[in-house]
Amino acid sequence: MHTPAHHLTTSDGTRIAHRDHTPEAGTSADPVLLLHGLAGHQGEWNDLVPRLLADGHRVVTYDARGHGDSTRHPRTTTRAAHVQDAVTLIEDLSLAPAILIGQSLGGHTALLLASAHPDLVKSLILIEAGPGGPNPKLPAEIAGWLDSWPTPFPSREAAQHFLGGQKAWADGLEEREDGWYPRFDRDTMIDSISELATTAYWTDWSRITAPTLLVRGQNGTVPPQEATDMLTRRPQTQDRLIPDAGHDVHLDQPDALYEAIRSFLLDLGPT
Repeated sequence: MHTPAHHLTTSDGTRIAHRDHTPEAGTSADPVLLLHGLAGHQGEWNDLVPRLLADGHRVVTYDARGHGDSTRHPRTTTRAAHVQDAVTLIEDLSLAPAILIGQSLGGHTALLLASAHPDLVKSLILIEAGPGGPNPKLPAEIAGWLDSWPTPFPSREAAQHFLGGQKAWADGLEEREDGWYPRFDRDTMIDSISELATTAYWTDWSRITAPTLLVRGQNGTVPPQEATDMLTRRPQTQDRLIPDAGHDVHLDQPDALYEAIRSFLLDLGPT
């Protein structure tokens, strides 16, 4: 699958790399915006994109600010800035109302967007994401995880082995003269989750009106009590637990994830 990358520039000067995948002519399913997680990249959705295209959806993927081919050192990495990037994509590419599918930090961005801009969102699919917080230990945990990476990796294969065998993670690296490096800056990643250390977003969750699907990995990181509280506050939310999957459900069990998404969207009726 080769779709050329494009860039748009946000109001604060950040360049956002994105790909606009269009289905065959004559299809009219709702557009989809895919939001990857912290330290990820838009290529993580390469398995899901063709499946959604086959169902008639226009699909837009992008590298979040500070990630991949987007601006590596943006002026700010606040939650509001991440939300505004997604809003800019939806408005500039005429996607509204869009189906938002986000994993981890990308799911959190989608959650906040659906809460603040209900007119832009048709439905919301959160993969291993929720209101969470506050979590004071999170920045140190992320810093420790990133500092454990033995960069530069001598090869892409070595990187894939270290990163739990996930080819998609290794594909997000860039090759330099002395080896393979992440396409992000460590401190930018830590800054990107700093608000989650001090803030919970339950009010934002309660305001969402879009039909919502929560997808969790059986071995994921969303605490069971958080999921229970999400369903208590918004009982119309659908919840799917994917067996044999961790935090990266989209990489661990892509078939099961697609079936959960497809079933949810079919339940909503014609798009």
